[in-house]
Amino acid sequence: MHDTVLLPIDLQHPESWEKALPAAKRLAGEQGVIHLLGIVHDFGSSMVATFLPKGYEQKILQKMKEALDDFASQHFPDESRIRIHVGHGHIAETILKAAAKYKADLIVMASDKPDELRSILVSRDANAVVRHSPVSVMVVR
Repeated sequence: MHDTVLLPIDLQHPESWEKALPAAKRLAGEQGVIHLLGIVHDFGSSMVATFLPKGYEQKILQKMKEALDDFASQHFPDESRIRIHVGHGHIAETILKAAAKYKADLIVMASDKPDELRSILVSRDANAVVRHSPVSVMVVR
């Protein structure tokens, strides 16, 4: 079992956690802590931010935290084993920084199944995390 598991999820896409969540719980065992990470995507340009209302970034980060709190209360009866974090930026980079910051010994994340139109085996973000992570990464499909 693992002491510290990082579980990045996208609440708007249940496929990002429906299979990864049970796997993370199983791998954390009875004693491990799961760090649940929601990420607010980077807009990619500071110019975009000038068109948004003042305080928008802070509001969206707060809404993400509230949504993760609700998610955790529904899926984790033992709140002592869950930590909730909100990241902001590029997905893979944010996951890797969180893994280092929270000293994760395992990252569990979902990836899309490949189809006939795509020859990529894992998503771009999962691929970047797998390639650059200093800790083990379990990609769940």
